[in-house]
Amino acid sequence: MRYRFLRFPEGKSKAVSFSYDDGCRSDMRLAQLFTQYGLKATFNICSGLMGISEDGWHLTPEQIQKYILDPGHEVAIHGAHHRAPGKTRPVEGITDVLTCRTELENTFGRIIRGLAYPDSGIRNPENGGDYGTVRTYLQALDIAYARGLGQENDSYLLPEDWYNWLPTCHHDSPRVFDHIQSFLELDTRKQYLAVRSSRLLYIWGHSYEFQDKGNWDHMEQICKTLSHREDVWYATNMEIFDYVTDAGRLVYSADGRRIYNPTLTTIYLETDGVTRRIIPGETVVL
Repeated sequence: MRYRFLRFPEGKSKAVSFSYDDGCRSDMRLAQLFTQYGLKATFNICSGLMGISEDGWHLTPEQIQKYILDPGHEVAIHGAHHRAPGKTRPVEGITDVLTCRTELENTFGRIIRGLAYPDSGIRNPENGGDYGTVRTYLQALDIAYARGLGQENDSYLLPEDWYNWLPTCHHDSPRVFDHIQSFLELDTRKQYLAVRSSRLLYIWGHSYEFQDKGNWDHMEQICKTLSHREDVWYATNMEIFDYVTDAGRLVYSADGRRIYNPTLTTIYLETDGVTRRIIPGETVVL
């Protein structure tokens, strides 16, 4: 036995997830599109902006519940007032994140620990903001992950740093369909032994961009191309974080041949080309 590789639920080696920002009314149409094609997404909401615009630009809590949460998508934190942590003093960043988290949790009656950085996020820091400080206070606020921006993650690898989780690309990237095609064609079993890690295709954007550009057909083509793949796990951002984190809690014997699963999640691993399932509370011997 040389290596062990994490596999997603049912032993799948690939996952797809989406992340969409700002809580605008076109999120309803986008959420319906994801639901239609069996995809999963995280919608990042500014709690201080929910339902306040007279023209209905921002979603109301009722619309978020009906179109996003009830079909199985999720909401995450996007700052109470859409303020970039890298541009604010730590006390202001803490206030914006904590207020958003508290208001979203109280509104929807659930624990919400995911975040997408608003505006310019943690890039080009000013006013005393810096990534190290932001990361520290997000951990203290019990934020599990934070989606970053700034470059394309075309290796499809899971993040090394959950507080700067880089998506594969924006939906309007000139390379978006190249990414999708190479991802779908990827077969981890045919890769060099040491790099057969599971892969994630992670697309982000704003749904109002489709409205503004009149190109909803572009997003429908993305959804249609990615949907109903037997080797792909469709998951929200937090579902991916929770699963990977639980896999990291597996307990191994010194020689790596005994593995105990102390979590409440069934975990899948691949060892020597064989996919193994480890149910909660089970110890397996390889």
